Amino acid sequence: MSKLYNAVAPRIAEAVFKAASRRVDVRFSFPDGTAWGPTAPGTPEFALVDPTQFYRRLGSDLKMAFGEAYVAGDWTTGPDTDLADLLTPFAARLATLVPAPLRKLRRVIDRRLPHHTTNTRDGARTNIAAHYDMSNDLFELFLDETMTYSSAWFDDFDNDSFEDAQLRKIDGVLDYAQVGEGTRVLEIGSGWGSLAIRAAERGAMVTSITLSQEQAELANERIKRLGLDDLASIQLVDYRDVQGEYDAIVSIEMIEAVGADFWPSYFSTIDQHLAPGGRVAVQAILMSHERMLETRNSYGWIQKYIFPGGLIPSMHAIEEVCATHTSLRLTDRRELGLHYAETLHRWRDTFNDNWEQIRRMGFDEDFRRIWEFYLAYCEAGFASRYLGVSQLRLARPGTPGLMEGATA
Repeated sequence: MSKLYNAVAPRIAEAVFKAASRRVDVRFSFPDGTAWGPTAPGTPEFALVDPTQFYRRLGSDLKMAFGEAYVAGDWTTGPDTDLADLLTPFAARLATLVPAPLRKLRRVIDRRLPHHTTNTRDGARTNIAAHYDMSNDLFELFLDETMTYSSAWFDDFDNDSFEDAQLRKIDGVLDYAQVGEGTRVLEIGSGWGSLAIRAAERGAMVTSITLSQEQAELANERIKRLGLDDLASIQLVDYRDVQGEYDAIVSIEMIEAVGADFWPSYFSTIDQHLAPGGRVAVQAILMSHERMLETRNSYGWIQKYIFPGGLIPSMHAIEEVCATHTSLRLTDRRELGLHYAETLHRWRDTFNDNWEQIRRMGFDEDFRRIWEFYLAYCEAGFASRYLGVSQLRLARPGTPGLMEGATA
């Protein structure tokens, strides 16, 4: 049976791929010189280098094959095509690329999440270390001067400096939480300390927690270097082990690492440690609720190679969890999805520009292609609006002094 399947699967994969290709505005070219698809100038080109191996991968593992085939060199972009521009038409039609009858087989063919990726205390520590503890030097070579690894907020895409856009994003979160002098702030997910520093510069007293040893060390160094260590500190603490009461609780793009099973714990922890009259500001990557339900238990390329244990929530899921498990309710929302596409594009450009320095740190060509695909794949998701990212303000009903939130 397995021999028969191995013989037939590539043919089925080729048929599915060809059917899907007719649904996107992409030109497909082959090593024998043949091509199909639109011919208009500027049409992105998908260049198949090794069709036999590409279809074999698709037949073996549909969800992993596209990214793994790019890393292996089975396909690439045409001479004048940017990788994110090529992936964007696919992202825009992702929910319908595979014919409906085959989509019904998803539960049969999806690989289940490996047990070791579950975000228990031990699992979360391992998952965070897998991505964030690779090397501070690596991240320094493609992030902006603030060392901020989340969506920026641009006022002018063409003229804003990256640093200004990142600080605007941080200020947006701090303003939502009404952080000022003397505010007791808890930050869940420290990054490299950029928000803790910005809040301390406002005179707030900041406790920031992370599970990344590398991030904590560098963030505390940065805080001390600026003379802010009497106001801010980075601690290696799981969010479930937080102590104390806080006037403001903030968290930027950390909920994606929590996992659906632990969303109630995450939000109830925030609720339990928020002082009366306190405010919560969360920046979260989001997808549609229907798509989230379809993918929440499956194992994809991003989880295997980039963010083990990760799951992007929906706005509906966040509001449902808060309504069921907390006294918190959404009061304001600011959307920054297209800003994330620009952010990722800048990261990818800088990553590629600095590749020789990164390579000398011991990272190989497979790593380069994995990260190039990751950054472009995510850029395409936001550019097509398949993904979004929002700044959310949460508070208890009747919280006094809430300022009206802006939207963007």
